[in-house]
Amino acid sequence: MITLLLLIPIIGSLIILPISDSDKLNNQIKMKQIALTTSLINFFISLFIWYQFDSNTTQYQFVSEFNQLNYCHLHFGIDGISLYFVLLTTFVTPIALLSNYTNITKNLKLFLISFLLLETLQICAFVSLDLLLFYIFFESVLPILFIVIVIFGHGKDRFRSAFLFFLYTLAGSLPMLLCILILLSYIGSTDFQLISLYEISLDSQKILWLGFFVAFAVKTPMYPFIIWLPKAHSDSPLAGSILLAATILKLATYGYLRVLINFLPDATNYFSPLIQVIAIISLIYASFSTIIQQDTKRLIAYSSVCHMAVVVLGLFSNTIQGIEGAILLAIAHGFVSPALFICVGGIIYDRTGTRIINYIRGLVSYMPVFTILFFVFTLANAGIPLTLNFLGEQLSLLGIWQQNPIIAALGATSIVLSAAYSIFLYNRLSYGTYSPHLQPVKDINRREYCLLLSLLVPTFLLGIYPNVILDSLHITTSSLLYILP
Repeated sequence: MITLLLLIPIIGSLIILPISDSDKLNNQIKMKQIALTTSLINFFISLFIWYQFDSNTTQYQFVSEFNQLNYCHLHFGIDGISLYFVLLTTFVTPIALLSNYTNITKNLKLFLISFLLLETLQICAFVSLDLLLFYIFFESVLPILFIVIVIFGHGKDRFRSAFLFFLYTLAGSLPMLLCILILLSYIGSTDFQLISLYEISLDSQKILWLGFFVAFAVKTPMYPFIIWLPKAHSDSPLAGSILLAATILKLATYGYLRVLINFLPDATNYFSPLIQVIAIISLIYASFSTIIQQDTKRLIAYSSVCHMAVVVLGLFSNTIQGIEGAILLAIAHGFVSPALFICVGGIIYDRTGTRIINYIRGLVSYMPVFTILFFVFTLANAGIPLTLNFLGEQLSLLGIWQQNPIIAALGATSIVLSAAYSIFLYNRLSYGTYSPHLQPVKDINRREYCLLLSLLVPTFLLGIYPNVILDSLHITTSSLLYILP
């Protein structure tokens, strides 16, 4: 089943590849339909895997292995940790494709194939049962995203943004590669199950932990490694921003759970106070940076840093509530942040041609339906009750409260600060007299409405009934807890 999940986007890419550009319009429609159909089929397969998944065990399920070649050992499987990240990836990919469905006309074949390959590579990273394989797929998304930003991005600064993104994340991951090679020399294997059985001394764990942490901190991102994210978001196409916010950042969340907490528990317990301090600094710094932004996409990008800081607090709380809350908040962020990017970087930008907040005002006069949906997602971003964001934040903060009430109190400032920058943005764009710099604009069309609705429904349904996710997380998260001696 996992093999099918990985191969279908590749098959879709191979079908698109030979299509000629001779009859441009018809062929472009055909390529878009193939890419969208492929991604939807993959989403339904992932739903079937979720339906068949047994949540009463911590064992890997749907395991597939390919070891016919001496130099290539592919080993894949899904457990409670990776299941929802795979679902999020397959859910967001068709939304990313639809977000740029009409405004990408040049190099369309490259655009569609890039996003189908990104889907496969991300799923591979989430289901790999070998640490070296995880590193390869963790890094393999970088060159494709680099190409997407350079070719399809906005503005003259996109080259610098693409290089900054590529070099920051690549350099940050080099310590992880060294640590994987050290583990390989210690154990003789990089297989997850063998590593989990091996006893590693505390001093060795500390060195390995720091190497892995640098790689994941850059990808999260956490202070002081956040400079690449706002630039990458502001200069990438809308589909690239959606994928960056929804799933690329979750590779780090998955890495914390899979590697640091699972394989290096003693070092994780030792360094937990350090992580909590860094997360609080990231949260407060990014929140105040968010409030002063004048570019709408940069503002949403900085808000992602704030939410991911709360996720990190929950992950390293060593409590069931905290870890489950962090996973819920990561999933919620994968719904709400893409929706906000569609609102500001898609709908508003396509109509006004600008992302500078000072030039946009009074949109409610011409876009009442859009304003309502934008308001709902703004509230969700601020973490109001009945949304998945609210449950994720509350559980994360409750989890860290049991370990350190002071850190929890500082983390709770995110509730006030996120409401401040979210509603401040919404108020400036939506109300007041209509901007004299803008021509009259049309309200959202059917495609945009369906995109926002598809992100709105799971945000509230899972916020009202989170046990759909939590019931299959309890046993997995319990196995991650560190028992204090």
